[in-house]
Amino acid sequence: MYPEHLKYSREHQWARVEGGRAVMGITFYAQEELGDVVYLELPAVGDEVTAGRPMARVESVKAVSDIHAPVSGRVVEVNTALEESPELVNSDPYGEGWIAVIELSDPSELEDLLDADAYQSYLNQLP
Repeated sequence: MYPEHLKYSREHQWARVEGGRAVMGITFYAQEELGDVVYLELPAVGDEVTAGRPMARVESVKAVSDIHAPVSGRVVEVNTALEESPELVNSDPYGEGWIAVIELSDPSELEDLLDADAYQSYLNQLP
């Protein structure tokens, strides 16, 4: 449920590091808590984002929530397929449901993210 090759934030985002960039999205847990996603407000290419700060918004049948950047940097690509098919976040959160690619400004921030086992332990502690 939580792929081993990804890093996770306590705000329920994931990051897949590819060189000096991180592909990011929301976790299975996040999409499950949100319910059916109906709309995403994506960041713009060129936006500067800060780890732990809102960078996008997701609207579901249950709520509107912020999506936080798992790392700091510049958005270099967004998944425009989500504009037409936001449900990809529910059906394939770690694949076709990715949200953005961030060019890392501070790779050391990756050390603050959790591996899959630590993220699962963190989830187990939530009420």
